[in-house]
Amino acid sequence: MRKIWFVTAAIVVVATGRVAFAEAPGDPTAVKSEDGKYLDKDGNPTYKIQTDGTVDWYTYSGYRRYHSECHVCHGPDGMGSTYAPALKDSLKTMNYADFLGVVASGRKNVTTSQENVMPAFGDNPNVACYMDDIYVYLRARSNDAIGRVRPAKHEDKSEAYTKAEDSCMGH
Repeated sequence: MRKIWFVTAAIVVVATGRVAFAEAPGDPTAVKSEDGKYLDKDGNPTYKIQTDGTVDWYTYSGYRRYHSECHVCHGPDGMGSTYAPALKDSLKTMNYADFLGVVASGRKNVTTSQENVMPAFGDNPNVACYMDDIYVYLRARSNDAIGRVRPAKHEDKSEAYTKAEDSCMGH
């Protein structure tokens, strides 16, 4: 499933030559679960946090993946830096498809005062195989559903997740 979304987003970007931003991500409430992945009413990946603070596996994995690949430019916990924007804020207006497109294909914003370039990560399996995880984590951060610390408790990784991860990583 991850590869299908990645390819779709990449095709849209390649076909148009740019990323067109649509509506905001909408209500993050999880209404469905598929093998440990929670989905909102529109079928987009979202987070699920239990009353005791236990997060779903995707949120936990997203925290780990974000901090291994994204925080160098975008700052700890999605808070941004002088080098790149706060993704915690970007995900308040950026929907799932737009997020996939930007991460897969990169982005270049040039103004008279600055030039910001985000490289494409579509060929990097450490990002491409975990785009849903990173999206879910940042979505939770953008809604202040989780704080700036590593989640202390998380659901177990599902067998379906493990199979998809192994397949994507070429194992």
